[in-house]
Amino acid sequence: MNTARVRTVSNQYEGYSNHSYVNNPITEENQVIEGYFQKEISQKAMAIRKVNKTLCGLLGIAVLVAFVSYYFSMSNELVLNKLSRQITALNDENAELQNQLDRLKSFNNVDSKMMQYNMLQKAAKVIEVQAVASPMAVDNKTEKTASFNWAIGY
Repeated sequence: MNTARVRTVSNQYEGYSNHSYVNNPITEENQVIEGYFQKEISQKAMAIRKVNKTLCGLLGIAVLVAFVSYYFSMSNELVLNKLSRQITALNDENAELQNQLDRLKSFNNVDSKMMQYNMLQKAAKVIEVQAVASPMAVDNKTEKTASFNWAIGY
C-alpha cells in the first residue's frame, strides 16, 4: 500500500484580467513535489524478510507445542501422584492384614500341634476325693522381699 504524501505548489496567476494570455503569461513558480515515498525493496531484503517471517512462525508453533506437551506432562504427573498415594494406602492396609494373618496362623499352628499330640484332653470322668486331715499344720508365712533401693543416675 502506497501512502505517499504529495504537496504541490499550484500555479499562481499574477494580475489576471481580460487581457490575453500572451500579454499576461502564466508564470509558474517552482513546482515542487515533496513527501515520503517508499524506497524500492531489494530482493535480498525481501528474502531476509520472508526467512524472518518463516522462522517467527516456526518459533510460534514450537512454543505452542511446548505448552501443550507441558500441559499433558503435568496432567500425567498428577495422575501418577494420585496412584502413588493409593498404592501407599493399599500397602499399609496389606501390611496390617498380613500381621493379622500371621497371628491367626500361629494360633492355628499351635492348635493343630496340640490336637496332633493330644496334650490337651477333656476329662472323661470326674472323681471326687474326700478331704484328708493333715497332721501338720500349715503356717501361712508372709514372704519378705528384699528392699529395693532405687538409684538415680548411673
